[in-house]
Amino acid sequence: MANLPESSPLYQLMQQYAQPGRVVWMGVRPAQRQPVNTIEQTYARIGTGLDGDRYKGRPDSKRQVTLIQAEHLLAIASYMGMDSLDPALVRRNLVVKGINLLALKDKTFRIGEAVLEYTGECHPCSRMEELLGTGGYNAMRQHGGITARVLHEGNIRVGDPVEVVKDKS
Repeated sequence: MANLPESSPLYQLMQQYAQPGRVVWMGVRPAQRQPVNTIEQTYARIGTGLDGDRYKGRPDSKRQVTLIQAEHLLAIASYMGMDSLDPALVRRNLVVKGINLLALKDKTFRIGEAVLEYTGECHPCSRMEELLGTGGYNAMRQHGGITARVLHEGNIRVGDPVEVVKDKS
């Protein structure tokens, strides 16, 4: 959709958001297969993602930060027959509320002081069966969130808004 002309009605619709999102939970994974640590703030670094997170990809890595919608945690919990779901179980870095993360495709966005770019969907892995129980993988399909790359470093805190900066095109 990045190839749409700016004068296109569909392009114009894709630039409008009802409200900014908001970070409602944060977590980092200190080591592989270790519990996620819930945090209130961190620093996003170009090339390595979030301070305290085990994932240290290449500087051009597309998976420096992972995000999931709070609204999708409710859906996943419902599919699993649960009333609620601990965000640490899905092993994403940021839980945001109030904005459709898939609508950030081909966009850059600001969270706190940091600027990130949408790099793709964050599909579930087989570990979801272990952490959520039988059917966990399927419960997360199309609800796994997105991956992002850090373009501008800065602090991110619980409560920070999530706002679109611009199209990547």
